[in-house]
Amino acid sequence: MILQRIAFVMLGCAFLTLLCRSSAESSTIPLGEPVLDPSTLRCLGVYWIVRDDDDHPATVDLEYRKEGTEPWKRGAPLFRVRGGPYKGEGGEPKQPALDVPKGAHLFAGSILLLDPDTAYDLRLTLRGPDGDPVQKLLKAHTIAEPVAPANMIERHVIPGNGGGSGTRDDPFRGLKAANAAARPGDRMLLHAGVYDAPVDITRSGEPGRPILWQGAGDGEAIIDAKKPHDHLTGHALNARGVHDVWFEGLSVCNAYSAICGHESSRIVVRRCHLYGVLSGVFATKDDTGHLGSFFISDNVIEGIMPWPCTDKQWHDLPEARGIWITGRGHVACYNRISHFKDGMDLDDCNGCVANDFHNNDVSEMFDDGSEMDGSDRNTRNFLNRYTNVLCGISFQPVYGGPVYAFRNVIYNIRNEPFKLHNSPTGAVMVHNTILRSGNPLKLSTSDTIYDCYSRNNLFVGTSGRAYDCSPLSVDCNFDYDGFAGYSGDIFFKWNNVKYHTPEDVRRSCPIERHIVVMGPGEIFAAGTKAPPDELTVYDGSKIDVRLKPDSPAVDAGEILPGFNDGFRGKAPDLGAFEVGDEIPWYGPRLEGLKSSTR
Repeated sequence: MILQRIAFVMLGCAFLTLLCRSSAESSTIPLGEPVLDPSTLRCLGVYWIVRDDDDHPATVDLEYRKEGTEPWKRGAPLFRVRGGPYKGEGGEPKQPALDVPKGAHLFAGSILLLDPDTAYDLRLTLRGPDGDPVQKLLKAHTIAEPVAPANMIERHVIPGNGGGSGTRDDPFRGLKAANAAARPGDRMLLHAGVYDAPVDITRSGEPGRPILWQGAGDGEAIIDAKKPHDHLTGHALNARGVHDVWFEGLSVCNAYSAICGHESSRIVVRRCHLYGVLSGVFATKDDTGHLGSFFISDNVIEGIMPWPCTDKQWHDLPEARGIWITGRGHVACYNRISHFKDGMDLDDCNGCVANDFHNNDVSEMFDDGSEMDGSDRNTRNFLNRYTNVLCGISFQPVYGGPVYAFRNVIYNIRNEPFKLHNSPTGAVMVHNTILRSGNPLKLSTSDTIYDCYSRNNLFVGTSGRAYDCSPLSVDCNFDYDGFAGYSGDIFFKWNNVKYHTPEDVRRSCPIERHIVVMGPGEIFAAGTKAPPDELTVYDGSKIDVRLKPDSPAVDAGEILPGFNDGFRGKAPDLGAFEVGDEIPWYGPRLEGLKSSTR
């Protein structure tokens, strides 16, 4: 009997030991498989929902390679996303777009600067405080720039009010007649002249068989809504609820928006001139959840807004945005955008993810160069140039993130380089170069910021505190940033604490323990300095912010896999450029499009 009791106790202890071990080993558990976000031209995004806890957080490492035999490269680890509710754009609570169970976290991240139209392998490794790592392999493919099929049926269009069969000898007369006859695989060639607008584009193409509305090449095809600039209404081309429709080589003008694409998908706007409008490309309604995969490239988009504007104008002028979109999988690249309220904006929806703004040239914005506002995760703003704007890039708010600002040049901003208002969560700011009159860096808001990350940026001003930061921060991680052009007896303000010197920051501040300070005249090879007058209109194409080989910003950054691979020196350089870099291409890549403001 005693032996039986001992055996029972031993069995019970063994069971408890097994249960405890099982519990410990399962403290970090993937809840399902990792998921790829929509691919774009230069980026791949991924997310994974994992059960862990705040006391013993998990990590997810990301590696990638071109499909095949190339060695694995380290990417940035996935971002552990703070759960909601978040603060919505109007101040109301905003629930996460993804359903993340209690006790779990979303891990998300992107790989940037990939080759277009290329297959990649991704390897994710989940690690917890105990148990074996969990590894997953994914196959992904960046998209290619859209190319019109070779076998499209050519149909001809001239200005008019109806009729025609679409042949060269008997063209459609007017866009309404052409739209009524359009079919997948049609290339609608618009010959020179002025076409009456507004026009509803109601016919959709098919994947691989778009309907292409294209300038014929015999002169300017102008689609003109003829609205006065003090009363711009309607949409010159209203392509709502359609898919696989392309617009190329057209001039579209004099309406509230040049091209409206609410509820639409796989829309291409390329090599067009959009002008005399309050919005160039406008697509912010997504009740069906179908809005996505726009490709907006090589356009000149010109608004009518003044720059600079007075305080009264700022409050009285209408909403005006060069590119204003929401949804998933959009690319806006190589555009020249000027004279709006904001240059390029994302908008809140049920999952604003995997959208890219890159290689754009944006100037004369009376508010923000770009807004990433309303993003959920894996939206990316990189290799852009912003000149003569009120604020550089806005994250007001971000719903968890990560949302990236990477290798942008921002020159002559009247206010904040990065607008972190409305309690954003998950802004990631890496390797940007900013020059402004006044404080090198400032942030003025009463809203707490969460989980924001800053590395290897270069902030150059003319006077005042190097960083004058008014809000409280929670779990923010800023370091290895460079500052020049400051003055006064207070060097730095963070979380309501003032630091008198850079040494005080390095010794006592919870951020910027490796802060880099330098003189404003010793940084750039061309001798470029911060703008002395914020009201002057500067030509961004003449602003050269490549570093001097002996600049204090050289070799001063932190090594960040996935962000500065292939740096040339002992360590990465601060700012948007490595010594020896060529200036990226900003704006349209092809000859023939001329801007009336430059």
